[in-house]
Order: sequence, then structure tokens, then C-alpha cells
Amino acid sequence: MALKPPNSPLPETSQTTAPAGDVERCFAMGTVLVSAEVGRPPVPFGYRLLRPSRLEPGQLYPLILFLHGAGERGSDNSRQIAYLPVWLAEPAWREAFPCHVLAPQCRDDERWSDVSWADAASTPQAAEPTPDLSAAAAALATVVASEAVDPRRIYLTGLSMGGFGAWELATRMPGRFAALLPICGGGDESTAARLIDLPIWCFHGAADVIVPVERSRSMIAAVQAAGGSPKYSELPGVGHDAWTPAYRDRAVLEWLFAQRRPI
Repeated sequence: MALKPPNSPLPETSQTTAPAGDVERCFAMGTVLVSAEVGRPPVPFGYRLLRPSRLEPGQLYPLILFLHGAGERGSDNSRQIAYLPVWLAEPAWREAFPCHVLAPQCRDDERWSDVSWADAASTPQAAEPTPDLSAAAAALATVVASEAVDPRRIYLTGLSMGGFGAWELATRMPGRFAALLPICGGGDESTAARLIDLPIWCFHGAADVIVPVERSRSMIAAVQAAGGSPKYSELPGVGHDAWTPAYRDRAVLEWLFAQRRPI
């Protein structure tokens, strides 16, 4: 089902890339150690964390786990805060949506999910996650254990390569997240039954030539067939960059932060 592109954009001062300077300094730096190869010592994986601008004693805050796209891979522990993280770091949006934003970084030439992005048909999900997806889960566990995070309001989102990672991580940790917001990604339809109780809002550009729109359509159809009620916004005339209209829509963020996992 094709829907109109979302509206209610974020302020015009929002930027689309991670700036060097005051905004980046809002993000704390951290690392987790995860085994990348069997029998080899663990290796460090970097992440960045944005905390609420004000932390009230005794109060818990929501957390967004953000999985970046292929263009932000590396070892600089910086590029991965582009798009949603830096938008949520702007003062007006830190005030409107006080939360933690966790952005781990996938290594160069690696993937959150070991699948082809260009194929219209899915492949079976691997028995084990990639080391980089395991590192994202480890970073999440570290931050939840050490920060004032509300365990009922942990949200998962990702774009492009990160959209694939978000679908996969949600199926591997179905009881962890309060909502899933995957953008221009895809997953293994055979895992969809694990997601029927999870609030989902999926976005994909109808004119995407990088990741076929069939990948989102088929995952949404599989969740529906299993008994779930996901939301799906297919954006007419939009190419691969479905994340800008999705993340820049205040209504999307309001929907996300309204979700709470049952006790």
C-alpha cells in the first residue's frame, strides 16, 4: 500500500550529515569488546551515546538504538552519528524528545546483516549474527546497565544496511524492544512470526534502485500473515533516501516515543 510522504518536517536548521564541532561533542564515546573470529582475541567496536540534556534524579529515559548505513562504516567512531542521531542532538529536539541515542559503528567492509542488499528475494537468516551486529547488541547491554534507561522504552531503527540489521536484530531479540522502525531494508520472512507483538512502522521509497522495495513489502506481508499489525509507508517518487522524510516527520518520532513494552 502506497501512502503519501510524511509531513511536519523538523526545523530547517537540521543537517543531513554529522558535523564536526559542538553537536558531535554532545555524544560520549565508548567501546565494547566482541570476538570477531572464533579462537581469536576480542576486538574493540566503537559506539557513540547521546544522553538527555538534563537527567533528573531517579528518572528513566527512553533509548533509541540506531544502526547506520553502509556509507558510515569505519573505525573513526564518528561517521555513524549522521542523520537521526545529529537531528535528535539539536537543542529543540533534545528538549522535545529527551532520550538516549546509541549509535554503534560497523567496521569497514563488514555488515550488520550478512545478506545481499540488491536482491528482490530474501535469503535465510544465518544461524548466528555477524560480529558487528553482536557488537551492537553488546553496546546496548552495556548502556542499559550503566545509564538511566527505561527498559520498557528501548526502540530500534536503522536505514539501508541498518534497515536490514534492524529487522534481523528485532527477530533475534524480540522481547527487548518497544518498537521497530526499519527504513529501506529487508529481512527473512520466515522469522516474521517473532515480530507479531512488536509495534512496527516501516518506510521504503517506491523509486528505490539500491534496495528493492519488494524487501519491505514482503516483510510487512509476512508479519501481517503471521498475525501482526505493522504500519507501512511506501513513499511515491522517493528513491533510496527514505530516511530523511521518515526521520524528519515529527509524527513518526511521536509515534515511536509513545510505544511502551508490556511489563
